[in-house]
Amino acid sequence: MNQDDFNQLRYKLPATPGINGREDYFNSAVLALLMFVEEEYFFIFQKRNKKIRQGGEICFPGGKQDELLDKDAKDTAIRETVEEMGIGAEDIEVIGALDIVVAPMGAIVEPFLAITHKQDIKEFLFNEDEVEAVFMLPVAYFKNNPPEMYKTQIKVHPSYTDEEGNEVILFPSKDLGLGEYYTNPWGRSESTVLVYRTEEGIIWGLTARIIQDVVKRLEETR
Repeated sequence: MNQDDFNQLRYKLPATPGINGREDYFNSAVLALLMFVEEEYFFIFQKRNKKIRQGGEICFPGGKQDELLDKDAKDTAIRETVEEMGIGAEDIEVIGALDIVVAPMGAIVEPFLAITHKQDIKEFLFNEDEVEAVFMLPVAYFKNNPPEMYKTQIKVHPSYTDEEGNEVILFPSKDLGLGEYYTNPWGRSESTVLVYRTEEGIIWGLTARIIQDVVKRLEETR
């Protein structure tokens, strides 16, 4: 690298860093949707249809980013909310972005805080193929009831056993001469799992982490 290359590199550094390796992750966006009812704000949740992936779980509306349909993550969050919850984009006001979540199972989630101008969740014509039910819980509940905290252990697996019992090598650590340690699963990093117990069921994982982000921001405004 010569001086000209260095000068070019200097001006190519981003003002806001991105996420190295983003293309290896499942990239998605969700909308933490609020409704103002009787002088109180409520989170609006959906319970996923039992016939789809992660069926029966409670979450915010959202899904995978589509480069053909969405110009950015906010577009994704709005589009998915419209499709799943059965409300119009004109009924949604995005307040701003929340912290990006990089999940240990290989997903990047970009959450946005929004409010709907609808006055009753009975007006939501939700997509029954994806959503079993829509309900709301007061934000105050989560402020007054901190989440339970658990741990999971994350390990890197250089190979796996397929359905026929054959070992499939993903990372040829032995051929690369990296030592015996890397021929077996390695790493013992722990990931925190948040759990809220509610009258509607358990809310956990990424959804719980997004709720906690909102609650922490509320506490910081005091």
